[in-house]
Amino acid sequence: MVEDVRQLLRAAPLVAPVTPRGQPLSVRMTSAGQVGWVTDRRGYRYADRHPSGTAWPAIPASIRAVWDAVTVQARAPDSCLVNWYGPEARMGMHQDRDEADLTQPVVSISLGDDALFRIGNTERGGKTESLWLRSGDVVVMGGDARLRYHGVDRIAPGTSTLLQAPGRINLTMRVAMA
Repeated sequence: MVEDVRQLLRAAPLVAPVTPRGQPLSVRMTSAGQVGWVTDRRGYRYADRHPSGTAWPAIPASIRAVWDAVTVQARAPDSCLVNWYGPEARMGMHQDRDEADLTQPVVSISLGDDALFRIGNTERGGKTESLWLRSGDVVVMGGDARLRYHGVDRIAPGTSTLLQAPGRINLTMRVAMA
């Protein structure tokens, strides 16, 4: 799977995204599939092309196989977001709600260093729970959990030797289009 991700990154290099307000995100990202998730001064959205103008590469079979193994009666994913978390990267609490069909799950695969994952409620605020995601862990957010706020509080550098550098890759498949 790591070699498949490397090939994907050669076809669709990581970009340093910014929020619509122009603030840089601490993760670098790219995508695979029919559409990819992008953010810039124009907003958050799915696009059919990498910011360079090239089409997104297909979702590798090794990654798609995880979707097939952990989802039941779900449509095929049409997007796989690839986030690279360096040792200092974080991801604030957010909901995955830019997809056209929110009844479909989101499946996340962790590769590399451990990440402290936090999950909360379907509304902002309130009690949250945290757990360490290790390399190879898979999280399925479906059903009642599909719209829970979640994020990554920190990375634990040096907890895995899977990747060539300290950090974490998170692969997140979803059904983005109607």
